[in-house]
Amino acid sequence: MCEHTSANLHIKPFQWDMIQTLLSNIKERSPFYAKKFADFDMADIKTPEDFIKLPFSEKNDLREAYPLGIQAAPDSEIVRIHSSSGTTGTPVIIPYTQKDVDDWAIQFARCYETIGCTREDRIHITPGYGLWTAGIGFQIGAERFGAMAIPMGPGNTEKQLRMMQDLKSTVLCATSSYALLLAERIAQEGIRDKLYLRKGLIGSERWGAKMRQRIANELGVELYDIYGLTEIYGPGVGVNCSYNTGIHCWDDFIFIEIIDPKTGENLPDGEVGEMVITTLQKEGAPLIRYRTHDLSSIVPGDDCPCGMKHTRITQLVGRTDDMFKVKGVNMFPAQVEEVCAAVDGVSSEYQVMIDHLNGKDIMTLYFECNSNDPLVRKDVEEAVVETFKNRIGVTVVPKAVGIGDLPRSEKKSTRIYDNRY
Repeated sequence: MCEHTSANLHIKPFQWDMIQTLLSNIKERSPFYAKKFADFDMADIKTPEDFIKLPFSEKNDLREAYPLGIQAAPDSEIVRIHSSSGTTGTPVIIPYTQKDVDDWAIQFARCYETIGCTREDRIHITPGYGLWTAGIGFQIGAERFGAMAIPMGPGNTEKQLRMMQDLKSTVLCATSSYALLLAERIAQEGIRDKLYLRKGLIGSERWGAKMRQRIANELGVELYDIYGLTEIYGPGVGVNCSYNTGIHCWDDFIFIEIIDPKTGENLPDGEVGEMVITTLQKEGAPLIRYRTHDLSSIVPGDDCPCGMKHTRITQLVGRTDDMFKVKGVNMFPAQVEEVCAAVDGVSSEYQVMIDHLNGKDIMTLYFECNSNDPLVRKDVEEAVVETFKNRIGVTVVPKAVGIGDLPRSEKKSTRIYDNRY
């Protein structure tokens, strides 16, 4: 079988073999899929074109299966659970077998290897521990790889900086928001020359070019994007290499489709759409055609100078559920970041406030400015208004503020505040 089919699927022969194995007994293993695929005979799924006739799985499906309706292995084989935050409703509970935990560690260890870590590295882990998949994922990957894990968890920035110095941490694992907060504190305290950091492994939220540049410059490190989500193991199912040709996704564990989020039709390589993931080896909670809501595209071809042949995706554009509408125009945070990146004098941090006053929408864009001169700030504000109008088609109210004036977060930053509802 060739890798590309008429259904626009970037599928490899070994992946198709694994999908057929997965489908062969999924109804027997999983009451969830026995019900979901009740109208399908798995024996009839003989081609990729047949496969994409199967219905998508959605996060709401998993919420409705709370707490353990998604479980597809006996209780005696479940060794751990993880969960989404549940901030927008019923949490999603994902059970793991020992093989699932081991497979996750294998994938995460590959991430450390891909970014050029060695067993001499000391990996400083700041994401949270507990039901969330973040901190423990970074840790089991480091242990599997053979490097020293420093499991700090989030918060207590003074202690973080002390441990970085005393334990000579060389790799920082963090959200982009917390990496920026740490970078700014390090600059303020003038301790960069006391640190040994050389790499940063950043995940959990998308981040723009200016934010990346600020973190890299102030920490003096090489930065890498790690990809993952709670429902699909957690972070560690993909990472970019030093050649920055895309995020290498471990396609012996996951199969990726890109679909039009409106029609559900598969898109060809190179076109941006919503990522749909099928797990190929998961036992505790296999997911079939799971809509992630993450927007990306598959990088055409398998040739990366690093030599790896895994499927690559581009850096995430955003999420389908991040879209907001102002004055009839749909937009994403990534577009706001692009405007900030295009205007000289605008730093990486911004916030959007959307209000409805006197019968019309008002979008106020707060952004940090590199200058404290009122005249310079006025010029920058005018440039932001013009660039935003030209690129996105909406007139904003610009508000330049000083560096550090906008809130910093130890977790993910909230950037869009919609006060209309």
